[in-house]
Amino acid sequence: DSVKTTQARQVLKASLTGAEIKGFIETIQKVSPNLALTKQKPGITESYNYGSGDTTFFNKIAPIVIGYISFFFVFLISGIALLKERTSGTLDRLLATPVKRSEIIFGYTISYGFLAIIQTIVITLSAIYLLKIEVAGSLVYVIIVNMLLALGALALGMLLSTAAKSEFQVMQFIPLVIIPQMFFSGIVPVENMGKVAVYISKVLPVTYSGDGLSKIILEGKTLLDIKGDIIILTIFFVVLITLNIIGLKRYRKV
Repeated sequence: DSVKTTQARQVLKASLTGAEIKGFIETIQKVSPNLALTKQKPGITESYNYGSGDTTFFNKIAPIVIGYISFFFVFLISGIALLKERTSGTLDRLLATPVKRSEIIFGYTISYGFLAIIQTIVITLSAIYLLKIEVAGSLVYVIIVNMLLALGALALGMLLSTAAKSEFQVMQFIPLVIIPQMFFSGIVPVENMGKVAVYISKVLPVTYSGDGLSKIILEGKTLLDIKGDIIILTIFFVVLITLNIIGLKRYRKV
């Protein structure tokens, strides 16, 4: 039937002029006014699972950049601060006391960790409210993930400071340790870099913080939805603290 109908339309168009076709349509509309013979253009509607029409590329990378900036500054401050403790003789005097190496590391972690948390909160709130970044999830979740990342950066800065002899050597760790993490954090899709880059990104904390923050800020996920990222960031922190305690054997065996 559909083939016959198509053929009939082609014959009708071939045998009638434009005026005759127009008159034919007007006659049909008079007989059947409810019959729609006019062509309708297809309508296109847009819907967004995440974000809106105003979402830009900056909104996409903003969660990753927030975590990276927190990681960078906490690492820099903690590394230089602990190095200053050692070069000024404060650490040597502590090691001369009966205090355990683990107690010294935990003491530095608590004191500098408190400052790192404050600094992280300031960076997070400044980035979100000053740059007007839309957060689909909870702001508290964003701060919690950034805190875990900051504690990992603190432990990493403390660990690398034990191998440095001056502030200049701490600064030399930045292009070796910090800058590469920017490229593996998710700003550039790691999958496009090759298998080696994917393997490297699996051992970097910024990778997991970027994934968790992106899901909270862009998709409105909860902590339960990113529990894998939180567990791995916690493991990073625990491992680095353990390495710090072992690293103090360089200055005192007990």
